Amino acid sequence: MNVTLRQLRVFRAIADARNFSRAGDQVGLSQPAVSRSIHELEGQLGLKLLDRTTREVVLTDAGHSLALRLARMLDELDQSLAEVHSMAGARRGKVRVAASPTLSANLMPACIAECAQREPEIEFVLLDRIQQDALDSVRAGEVDFGVVVEPPDADDLHCEAILNDPFCLVLPPDHRLAARRSLRWSALEGEALVLLDHSSGSRRLIDEALARHGVRCDVRQQVGHPTTAFRMVERGIGISVMPALAAPPSGLAKLVMRPLLPRVQRSIMLAHRRNRAPAPLAQRVWALIREVAARQA
Repeated sequence: MNVTLRQLRVFRAIADARNFSRAGDQVGLSQPAVSRSIHELEGQLGLKLLDRTTREVVLTDAGHSLALRLARMLDELDQSLAEVHSMAGARRGKVRVAASPTLSANLMPACIAECAQREPEIEFVLLDRIQQDALDSVRAGEVDFGVVVEPPDADDLHCEAILNDPFCLVLPPDHRLAARRSLRWSALEGEALVLLDHSSGSRRLIDEALARHGVRCDVRQQVGHPTTAFRMVERGIGISVMPALAAPPSGLAKLVMRPLLPRVQRSIMLAHRRNRAPAPLAQRVWALIREVAARQA
């Protein structure tokens, strides 16, 4: 049956008012439109709901039965719609965001602090996870959205790029390459490297850049966190290729960073499940992160 909500509301108004004109005033329809709605409803149900005379409108047995059930159903529907509508203006609640480690350390603190200042009634919960785990959390609906490095397979995600983060060379200040203001990728030929491991969203891009420029290196260590790599570089185990955001805001006290040319960068993205828009509260946090990232850029 193709029964519409308007037809049911018209019938309820008639059942209450027992008059087509007064029912039309309640639902904002003309008397002919009210008559047409009832005729269509009766046609869909295959039975008569009203007996109409020149003086009154009388419900049939079927009409009485429907009216008794309909009042409660429409009241519950109106309450549910009102509750959902109120979510659009909600100011209080929890928003869960997953982010990969370099972003958790050097982008998200500024976002969380700004959220606390501008949206104090929003509880910003950060899940600091490696790239693949962050993406899995988004896909499973465990978080409202993620802040990740451009994923290679994202057909099931809606992604928005918010920041381009270039790769740089990290090395001790007394290293022979540190005297240059910038370096070409080819300068890394034969160097010992300490790199992020393949759980990082950046490693794939670093490997692709080295291969594209025909650079062969000796990867001495593969680690899960930039801080570990920095300590190894300080100890002379090797030099490192890192995204610029991996460096703390205060800088690297015992190391230097040099731009690598031609510029290769990773795209930082906000991601949520495709065809499942975040709730209004999460959308406000999404916009706030986008704004903070734009300032950092």
